[in-house]
Amino acid sequence: MLRISAVRFPASVGRPTATARPSIDVEMLRHAQVIGSAVFYTAVGLLVLAAIWQVASLIAGKDLPNPIATLAVFGQLLANPFYDKGPNDKGIGLQLVSSLGRVGAGFALASALAIPVGFLMGANATSRKILYPIVQIMRPVSPLAWFPIGLAAFQSAGTATIFVIFMTSIWPTLINTAFGVMSLPDDHRNVARVFRFSRLKYVTKVLLPYSMPHILTGLRLSMGVAWMVIVAGEMLAGGTGIGFFVWDSWNALSLEKVLSAILIIGGVGLILDRAFEWAGQRFSYGS
Repeated sequence: MLRISAVRFPASVGRPTATARPSIDVEMLRHAQVIGSAVFYTAVGLLVLAAIWQVASLIAGKDLPNPIATLAVFGQLLANPFYDKGPNDKGIGLQLVSSLGRVGAGFALASALAIPVGFLMGANATSRKILYPIVQIMRPVSPLAWFPIGLAAFQSAGTATIFVIFMTSIWPTLINTAFGVMSLPDDHRNVARVFRFSRLKYVTKVLLPYSMPHILTGLRLSMGVAWMVIVAGEMLAGGTGIGFFVWDSWNALSLEKVLSAILIIGGVGLILDRAFEWAGQRFSYGS
């Protein structure tokens, strides 16, 4: 009689295996590739900008310094950025810190008001009808038009500059927050009703997480507006700040310093924008 013995398979066969996770080296390589790509394209963009700048300086002649002459002055400014030789003679680092402080104060105050008011406008139709005309009247006003109001109210040029930043940077965050809340799907609201969420839990567990990408977009736009407005505000206010440095350098007929300050303003603006973009990506993808 033939005896058929059972064939034994390895224990691992037929059992679900855990999904292989990429090793740390693969993850590091992936991040390095992303960073390398960003650095490469940034360098290409800067080279294109330098080429355009060089052509423009050749056309304008001596009226516009070329990139090499400007970079020489730029290096001198960075060599000792935090010196302080009096009210009208401070290093570029101190000027930049002063501007960032004003932008941070105005932006923080604007965000603290814009987000709750945006929630109110998005969640309540009556509030939206009342506040919408106010927003549309105030939003198009030029930043420089607010400076005399701030100066009359606070009797201080520095505080007036913060007021200008507040009044101009509040609207993108407010509008985007209201839009995010208004676009909440009905299914989310129905689920909250079924589970009888309290008002606080509904806001923190439903409204806020869903509208967060819109809020971050508004904050990103508001920061861009605030950083643009600071230059004009400090030109009027005087004293300290990157805007005052630009105006003071122009009065001293030093276009190299003016262009150096423009490079710094653009560089800081790029860093701030990338920071908000990174925060938005982290929230959106949960990575």
